[in-house]
Amino acid sequence: MQSGITASQELLDTFKAFTEDTSKRGFLVTVEKESLVPKESFPASSSFDDDLKGLESLLTTDVAVYIILRKDPPPAPLISIAYVPDAANVRQKMLIASTRNTLIKQLGGEKFGDSIFTTEKHELTAEGFKKHEAHTKLENPLTEEERVLKEVRDAEYQAQAGTTNRKAHVSSGVGFPISADAVDALNQLKEGEVSLVQLFIDVEQETIHLASASSTDVSGLADAISKEEPRYSVFRYTHEHNGSEESPAVFLYTCPTASKVKVRMIYATSRGHVAQTIEKEFGVKLAKTLEADDASEIDAKHLNDLLHPQKEESKTFSRPKRPGRR
Repeated sequence: MQSGITASQELLDTFKAFTEDTSKRGFLVTVEKESLVPKESFPASSSFDDDLKGLESLLTTDVAVYIILRKDPPPAPLISIAYVPDAANVRQKMLIASTRNTLIKQLGGEKFGDSIFTTEKHELTAEGFKKHEAHTKLENPLTEEERVLKEVRDAEYQAQAGTTNRKAHVSSGVGFPISADAVDALNQLKEGEVSLVQLFIDVEQETIHLASASSTDVSGLADAISKEEPRYSVFRYTHEHNGSEESPAVFLYTCPTASKVKVRMIYATSRGHVAQTIEKEFGVKLAKTLEADDASEIDAKHLNDLLHPQKEESKTFSRPKRPGRR
């Protein structure tokens, strides 16, 4: 399991009854006391589009839930939906996002034909479903594991981009407390006593801890940063540029591709808050933020290109002289 949360017997019984009773269009599922439990249901009529109005009345803009939905009569596959509005509680958003794969596996992945993740109520209207179906036809079919991994990558990309066409559910960030040893190390970095501070998240305790604090130059950076575990690293990059020495601080987020889905989701959702805390609480101005699967991708050239991008020279053309002038 991705998070230790499992389906309750009540949910398993409700789901079994739902698959055998076509009088219901769908029902909600939430997380309570480390278990997935069933909540309100809504009836089925002859029109799927009309029944979605019943679903809309059950949803709010500040509570994240799963939705089990039937579009067509059996044996047509069901639809699983993770609805995670931006205004929902941060912990609730994380739990719903990270246990989605567990829910589908325990109910029976073979029973589901589509899986949707959304932050917006309007995407669960008749018009929203039509757009989703049109978009799905343009994509290659993915397994459920691939869908979840794609969403993690999307979340990481959105966190890196900062702004998107619509606000992502991870945009507010997850604010975990920082341990005392990490605080001391960040203060040391601010005072120039160390050049590299690495932080990690204790997922179970929901706290940020110090992985290591050291002094290294860019040539030793790849060897210093863990290749097995995700890390937030703050690196003081001392180098020469245009004849003068500079020492900007760079925020590095490294997350190996083999990391568990839940861990990747937590790191992606927490990154913005950690960087913001380092700047505001410790007074360490972060010149740039860089993301990589592996620290070996980060070298002097990479950092220089990031900090000092070369400007393209604009070509100028001489205006032709007027006839008769010399």
